[in-house]
Amino acid sequence: MDNLSETWVYLSATPLFHLTLTLAAFQVANWAFEKTGRNPLLNPVLGAVLLIVAVLLLTGTDYGTYFEGAQFVHFLLGPATVALAVPLYRHWHHVRRSAMAIVVSLISGSLTAILSAIAITWVLGGSGKVLASVAPKSVTAPVAMAIAEELGGLPSLTAVLVIITGIFGAMFGPAVLNMVGVKDWRARGLAIGTASHGIGTARALQVNETAGAFAGLAMGLNALATALLLPIIWNVLSTFFEF
Repeated sequence: MDNLSETWVYLSATPLFHLTLTLAAFQVANWAFEKTGRNPLLNPVLGAVLLIVAVLLLTGTDYGTYFEGAQFVHFLLGPATVALAVPLYRHWHHVRRSAMAIVVSLISGSLTAILSAIAITWVLGGSGKVLASVAPKSVTAPVAMAIAEELGGLPSLTAVLVIITGIFGAMFGPAVLNMVGVKDWRARGLAIGTASHGIGTARALQVNETAGAFAGLAMGLNALATALLLPIIWNVLSTFFEF
């Protein structure tokens, strides 16, 4: 028992253990997702997060220790995002033909995401810091956290909200689009990419390559649109409301 305890202490303190934990948790969650016919309620990202959190709580491991191993997966987010350009390149002819519709859709989607988040949080009595943290929740995490910090929000809260938004969009986005009768894969991809960034884009790619290409485009352009529009909207609203 002493040897087993010493082995556990050693393994739990090494980056390799937490890297393995991250990969294994996702594989288990993805296996459950595939076995249930890709049930959107069993999103692999959500499943992996719940499994990892459970292990960290049971072992009393703090996030800093865990991230020493998980940072290697985190590093791959950059190349993975760049790789989204591949399906976009394959469908570039669709993008060129739909340029005006894409611009209008992105601006409308970005404004809707920003204003609805601020309005709902304000009605529920959220403070200025919370409002600033919630406003960029539909943008990919690094950009959203930078925007929130610039507006006086809490980047850590923004990161959590971004993840929740992405998972929620991946789980329920396709069903909502089916309910409102959106069938065009380009429109579906734009909607999911704008509303739920990388996690939603990954889900769109699983369903259809065209949708994935447009979702990847929407994710990138929405980050740019939000970074430009949100500070202006925030300054205008701040003159009428006390945040």
